[in-house]
Amino acid sequence: MLIEKFIFNILAFSLFIIIFSKLIRKNDTNYIFILIVEAIGIALNFLELLIGGILTNIAFKILMYILSILIPMIIVIMERKGENFSEIISIIEAKFLLHIGDKQAAKTILLNLMEKYPDTYKGHILLAQIYEKDNEMDKAIDEYVRAVDANKKDYDSYFKISELLKKLGKKDEAITMLTNLIENKPDYYKASMLLGDLLYEQERFKEAVNVYQDALKYKPVDFDLYYCLGMAYTRLNDFANAKDCYEKAAEINHRLYMADYNLAEIALIEKDLDAAEKYFAECLMSEELEPDAYYQLSKIYMLKGDKDKAILFANKAIELDSSYFEIIEKEKLFDPIKNLLTRPEKSIKRIKKLSEKDREIQKYLEETVYLIDDMNKNEIKNRASQRVDQIFKSKEKEITDVLEDIQKEKI
Repeated sequence: MLIEKFIFNILAFSLFIIIFSKLIRKNDTNYIFILIVEAIGIALNFLELLIGGILTNIAFKILMYILSILIPMIIVIMERKGENFSEIISIIEAKFLLHIGDKQAAKTILLNLMEKYPDTYKGHILLAQIYEKDNEMDKAIDEYVRAVDANKKDYDSYFKISELLKKLGKKDEAITMLTNLIENKPDYYKASMLLGDLLYEQERFKEAVNVYQDALKYKPVDFDLYYCLGMAYTRLNDFANAKDCYEKAAEINHRLYMADYNLAEIALIEKDLDAAEKYFAECLMSEELEPDAYYQLSKIYMLKGDKDKAILFANKAIELDSSYFEIIEKEKLFDPIKNLLTRPEKSIKRIKKLSEKDREIQKYLEETVYLIDDMNKNEIKNRASQRVDQIFKSKEKEITDVLEDIQKEKI
């Protein structure tokens, strides 16, 4: 019993002195809480000695050891392993204040923490998140930069900085950040996707292709990567590779109807009406693409000479989106059936939930189809004109010879 008390007192007072020295050395009042807890435990020990066996029970002893020995010892061990107790307490306090809605008090605690410990990684992260929610992007970036300085392997903060730079319109800086991030961590999927998107927006399509292809080494069955790669190839007019990527994307995700729509447009570019019909039919399952698919299918049936189907699908497109009535009215292709179409009684517009990037690629492919059709028509006209010229020239020589013979006979 005496030995136990002796060991207890030595440990308790030693730990008290260690914690007190941290308070003095760091000038950090957060350690006062631990000193108070430890003092309560020591006081309980003296109370037991004074009162005797009245309070000597197992629950009392456990509480005394927890307060005097266990808690301060955990703090000491934790700090020896590189953790900062004061930082943990400040973060807990700040998060509690944020939870109850006192954002300003939480900021004050974090700023005070940074004055004492400028390299507090967790403090910079939490403060950056607060600034980001308050839409103070420049301040948020500064805090994320400090977090990265404190922890060089914090790739998430590095990525966050890139995202915020993009939101601020500093896309070149974001591209530089993301390029550096991927060099250090090539398997960082979100960084590859964002970098590819930024390069795509700047019409640096070859660079975007390289980024997406490198990312596929680490995620070889990701439909988003294949779809984005397909779009980049589309903008390079490399329709063979684009088609391959869209097919892989659609194979991985059967509900990726935008890939089917793009495949249908490429089939129209290649003059493969059967393939285009198949892919547009798949798009009828998509709420966003359904009116477009009905319209495109009606065009295909007009080209195939199936007027009944063309009327049926054109009317369905108009029923879902009344704007297609005016579009069809302007198309010469539909001249034979225009009087058989149903004029909408009221304006109906199907809201498309497609991304801006999807709408842009859809428009690009449709314009390419029209452009190639015009080029083919012009080529046919040119060939016909050349043939007429050839015939005229051959006939012109025959006429000239006949006229010369007549002239000779007159002489």
